[in-house]
Amino acid sequence: MNSSNKVNGYQGIWFTLGQFFEEGDKYSGGLGTYTAKHVPMAVYAPAVKKTFFVYGGAKEGQRHLLTMASYYDHHHHLVPQPTIVHDKDGVDDPHDNSSIALDETGHIWIFVSGRGRGRPGFKYRSFEPYSIERFELVSEEEMTYPQPWWLESKGIVHLFTKYTGVRELYWNTSSDGKNWTEHRKLAGMGGHYQTSHRRGDRIITAFNMHPEGKVDVRTNLYFVQTDDMGAIWRTADGSPIGTPMTDPHCGALVRDFQAEGRLVYMKDIDLDANGNPVILVVTSASHKPGPTGEPRIWMIVHWTERNWEFHQVTRSTHNYDMGSLYIESSGTWRIIAPTEPGPQHWGTGGEMAIWTSDNHGKTWEKTKQLTKDSNFNHTYARRPVNAHPDFYAFWADGNPDEFSESRLYFTNKVGDTIWILPYVMTQDFAEPKPIDCHH
Repeated sequence: MNSSNKVNGYQGIWFTLGQFFEEGDKYSGGLGTYTAKHVPMAVYAPAVKKTFFVYGGAKEGQRHLLTMASYYDHHHHLVPQPTIVHDKDGVDDPHDNSSIALDETGHIWIFVSGRGRGRPGFKYRSFEPYSIERFELVSEEEMTYPQPWWLESKGIVHLFTKYTGVRELYWNTSSDGKNWTEHRKLAGMGGHYQTSHRRGDRIITAFNMHPEGKVDVRTNLYFVQTDDMGAIWRTADGSPIGTPMTDPHCGALVRDFQAEGRLVYMKDIDLDANGNPVILVVTSASHKPGPTGEPRIWMIVHWTERNWEFHQVTRSTHNYDMGSLYIESSGTWRIIAPTEPGPQHWGTGGEMAIWTSDNHGKTWEKTKQLTKDSNFNHTYARRPVNAHPDFYAFWADGNPDEFSESRLYFTNKVGDTIWILPYVMTQDFAEPKPIDCHH
């Protein structure tokens, strides 16, 4: 780590899984804001008018993963040189990206993902409130896909994955972030990927399953929730459910996509105005990229207090096209995602668009195409916790077909401007550069 632990610009990690098919890689490109299972990656702090965020950075021209933390100062419209929280020495894989949480004292918690049993995860806490200058290491342990949720005056509920031969879901809690309860298994039906969200004391999570541990046949959709730090987990209708869940047809099952021969890719989850869960997924016909996976359907899954409803938003060109869902107090539902074909047509990501619905997700309209005629595909649009309208989604770009530089971007709620974070900085602070939305 360099002595100042700063880097002179915002350079995202480029990655390839190296699983090539006729139409290209299973996933690859600029994956600084990857994966959908690293939640959350940004949080807005009204006390200091800053959006703090984490991403997977890289050294110029290298595939060398750095856990980066930074913020956007809304008042001054500036970003600092980003801070290296953790150097993943020798790792090039953004599965080791991090998640972020903010406690009520303003301290920033960064949970750096491990991978499998060979690479541990790390928990860090900022020395000073609302500061990214210095972090202290709190723990090193087995955890992948960290999803920390801070509950005011109660502590952290942490949802994560452990590789117990397969990818199983666990949780534990802490009142202070330093002393933790034991790891408790949430689900083990051959393996899972999840995405979660918090409102008040309520934690909600949706997940798929991997039959016989095979991630390439990920399918089905499940939902559970807790409002007491995980003491009791419940299904959508409030019925308690025992953990660990091991029966694929248990009460948490939302839809048996396995019976339909459809794969399920987790994207995001939120709550409607009445507190009912809304899940965003992409369903697909194949794990392979290209036409064999079609139709790839962006789907809204909405609990209506009686049953689950399913609505199509649009079609996609890749299983790992990932975007975020926003359910706004005005009643508008919004999705910001790379739904449009990009310059690398069958590659991960594409051109960013905004979709909106004014009837609780039943029908959707593409109200804005954010990027157009890009050089590279845009990937993984992320929603900050408590998102401020001026920093509403952030993402990276990159060329899925070959090693490329990767830049970081953010947009506002109305989607009339995109800002690019400075790739190279000569000063301590710089202003993100606005680019016209059809650049």
